Amino acid sequence: MSGFRPARSDRGDRSVVRRLACSFGLLIGLVVFTGAAALAGALLQHSALDDLTHRVVPTQEANLRLRRELADSSRRMNTYLLTGDPAQLAAFLSSRNDFRGPLTEAFTHAPTGARPYLSAQERPIQDYLRITDQVQTAKPGSPGAAALAADAQVPYDAFEATNAELDEHLTHEADELSARADLILWSTGAATCALLVLATVLALIAALHTVRAITRPLAGIRTVLGRLAQGDHGARAPDHGPAEIRAVAHAVNMLADENDRLRRLDAEHDRLAAAARQAGIGIRSGLDLDQILDATVRGLGEALRADHVLVLLAGNDGGAEVPVVRAWSTARGIHPSEEALRLPPAPAEAVREHYARGTSWSLDDIRPYLVSGAALPGAPGFFGTVGPSPEVRAALTAMGVVALVVTPFGSGTEAMGAVVLSRCRPGGVWLPMEVEAVESIAAGLGRAVRQSRTYRRETELADRLQALDKAKSDFLSTVSHELRTPLTSIVGYVDLLANDSGPLNDGQRHMLEVVDRNAARLRNLIEDLLTISRIESGAFTSERLPVDLRRLVNSSVEAIRPAASAVPVTLSQVPAEDDLIVLGDAPQLDRVLMNLLTNAVKFTPPGGLVTVSTSRRNGEAVLTVGDTGIGIPEKDQKDLFHRFFRASNATERAIPGTGLGLAIVRSIVTNHEGRLEIHSTEGEGTIVTAHLPLLPDASGSGS
Repeated sequence: MSGFRPARSDRGDRSVVRRLACSFGLLIGLVVFTGAAALAGALLQHSALDDLTHRVVPTQEANLRLRRELADSSRRMNTYLLTGDPAQLAAFLSSRNDFRGPLTEAFTHAPTGARPYLSAQERPIQDYLRITDQVQTAKPGSPGAAALAADAQVPYDAFEATNAELDEHLTHEADELSARADLILWSTGAATCALLVLATVLALIAALHTVRAITRPLAGIRTVLGRLAQGDHGARAPDHGPAEIRAVAHAVNMLADENDRLRRLDAEHDRLAAAARQAGIGIRSGLDLDQILDATVRGLGEALRADHVLVLLAGNDGGAEVPVVRAWSTARGIHPSEEALRLPPAPAEAVREHYARGTSWSLDDIRPYLVSGAALPGAPGFFGTVGPSPEVRAALTAMGVVALVVTPFGSGTEAMGAVVLSRCRPGGVWLPMEVEAVESIAAGLGRAVRQSRTYRRETELADRLQALDKAKSDFLSTVSHELRTPLTSIVGYVDLLANDSGPLNDGQRHMLEVVDRNAARLRNLIEDLLTISRIESGAFTSERLPVDLRRLVNSSVEAIRPAASAVPVTLSQVPAEDDLIVLGDAPQLDRVLMNLLTNAVKFTPPGGLVTVSTSRRNGEAVLTVGDTGIGIPEKDQKDLFHRFFRASNATERAIPGTGLGLAIVRSIVTNHEGRLEIHSTEGEGTIVTAHLPLLPDASGSGS
């Protein structure tokens, strides 16, 4: 509600002095003595009221503005240090000296007792300003920025404490002045009553009327001040009584109205901040671009009470135009608005220039420019450089646009587009806090669009890699199958040449042995490739039957012994104490053993030792193959189970191999619900341990 204004009736404008003069002018005999006493009391009371209205109350108002100015400065500085918003920094720098006006005004009107408090307030203000001189060098969001904010808070808290003490002192002094006025009034009335015992009834009535005319408004003002102090923000002082009291009531009501305005602004700021947070959550909640754009236009429209919201978005091709891609209105919600989408695309160069400036553009009434076609003041070039084009004017007119705000968005240095908000009601101006909310949501939109596009590219790349991997697997499988037929013929003819073609000399027999040996290597490679192909395609399965692991180890050791003797390498087998029955696929487990034993023999220099052992431990069969070979470099051990990977020292020594053996071994062991461990030291040897679960009735107690 607005403040009360003094009435203009002659009766309401009469001062206390005039009231007393008229009342006591009726008496002849006592007029000199009684009039002098009454006049003295009136002057004292007027002095007290004058101090209240011209010193205490103005000082209170100036002190309140001083606190508000410094609070706004602190809020802008902290917002900049937290978010890095350049608008907040500019507002902070431009308002740093706004407190000087209220402080000077407070010193001008301050009573003598209030001046020490004002002087005490200057010191923390100067400390605060000295600390905040560093705000432009602080990096927003950094620990240094947080420390700077904390340092500035210390003098600011000291200022608030002193400011509160001054406010308390002024309130106390105002109460004292009111009490003094009451005391003077009552003293004057008592003296007048004593002196007017012999006076006429008319004088007595006039005096009593004067007393009531003063005390009742003052009591009403005191009551209103008490209600305001207790939180009754709708309380207002009554607008009647003498002119001095009416002035006090008017000042009290103006202060109450200003407090109401500030509370409404704070409430609106809080609402916009909450709406911006909610819109940001909606924007960040998905990776689909359409979902992000829908959440943006809906959130902006509902939060900013806009009638239309448009999003202009540049494509990935970096074209010269930025078209409207999404529209929202209060009447239809998200929709393919014909008049909105008929807006011609904005030039990409204008979008980039607007984004580089980092500020929004707004106009509170665009209608005159739509009628005349004149250039829009300060427009970023979205709607033409000379003036709105006929297409733009037609589209905006069809939408009924009155007030307009345009905010660019992007990510890093890349300008992506802009959001356009409009209101169709006259007087719907854009408040600075509303523009800040639009900029906050637009910044989140830029990051979300970048994330969505990155996710889409990564998804497409992953699909291409999967397709490539499948093609590779299919190729390996096809090639492996196609190689088996000619290889079978080669092996068969080698066997025929060796056994059924008549006597062979040593040279011929050696050549057949070389062919047979390399055919065997090629057959093993093909089998490895087929196994890897089945593993990758998910076709690799095991026929699980009870298998005596100890017997399987014995047969594998005997099969590899000729190869070990040829190196020569000592092959040592530690006999198991009892049977080790596992549920497994015998050919696959035999392949595990042969791969491990072959690797141990192949990578052990002549004179080395290969040891094979089996044991029972914690319900598991433990198979261990160790050697004293070349070992595996530590940097290579993390990649041992990758397909086609070979240790660097094996490659350097030109030791033949495909790099598939350990990958197949681990797949078979894992398929049997087991696990594989490798411990190796370069130059000392390698120990490979496979753990396989025993059948429950064969697990025993374990050691």
